[in-house]
Amino acid sequence: MAMRPLALIGNVNIDIIIGAAAPWPRPGTEIMVDHGEIRVGGAVGNTALALDAMGVPFRLAANTGDDHFGAWLRESFAAHSAAWPVEQTATTFSVGVTHPDGERTFFTMPGHIPLLSLAEVKSCLDIEALRGGIALVAGCYLTDRLTADYAELFTWLMAHNIEIALDTGWPIRGWTPEILTMTRAWLPYCAHFLVNEVEITSLAGTQTVEAALERIGRLLPPTAQLVVKLGAAGAMGQHLGRTVRVTAPKVTPVDTIGAGDVFNAGYLAAMARGADIDTALAAGVGIASRAVSTLPRRYDAAS
Repeated sequence: MAMRPLALIGNVNIDIIIGAAAPWPRPGTEIMVDHGEIRVGGAVGNTALALDAMGVPFRLAANTGDDHFGAWLRESFAAHSAAWPVEQTATTFSVGVTHPDGERTFFTMPGHIPLLSLAEVKSCLDIEALRGGIALVAGCYLTDRLTADYAELFTWLMAHNIEIALDTGWPIRGWTPEILTMTRAWLPYCAHFLVNEVEITSLAGTQTVEAALERIGRLLPPTAQLVVKLGAAGAMGQHLGRTVRVTAPKVTPVDTIGAGDVFNAGYLAAMARGADIDTALAAGVGIASRAVSTLPRRYDAAS
């Protein structure tokens, strides 16, 4: 069976990672940390890195700023970035501070990401070559200009027989009534909805993931696959009224930044190969578990 084409649409930026920091330093003081690196980041960037490492072909629609960070991002994705627009602004970067338990705190400046537009996305993608494929849309609350045109973006993709996989991420301003209304309006377009435990319970307004699955499931198309990433506990999925749970292997986390994005890569690669939801969840969990427990990162499935 031929592999279905994959596309990634959204935020690619720079991550400056340092840590582990404990306790959090007092204002005006300085601490030493054991590790620091500058790397490609952003939800879509992390997924693209994982797919690249797995040898899975994909197309990538993103933008950069016009500074040296932007040039580095384009060079890092040289096979995909020829048509990327270069905005006349600084490239977005995030400073991620890791903690001893593997969790992290992010500080992000806006930069180029809010300027990505629907017209720019269309200019990046050979839409006919993507027919019958899957498009991951991520960075929803950061790509302001594109997000305002999501209904048109989704309609355009669906008109070319492309399934939409949506990973919302966490809204910078929190789950305001406006954010809830906007996000729920996207769900009828989704063939795959990929969120974590806190995101789905916040979106659904429930205390448990099980209750959230039922409530959000009613807002999705009947054939959609609803996926909840549970971190060290693995993942849950719902498809055609059936709920699936996959446990994660026991690993020692080193760096959990982008774990959900790496999961998306494993899940989407499996779906593109025609896997069922059980197999796709297991693929996502396995690859994410390996990534968060290795330094430098590896993207083979953890055993």
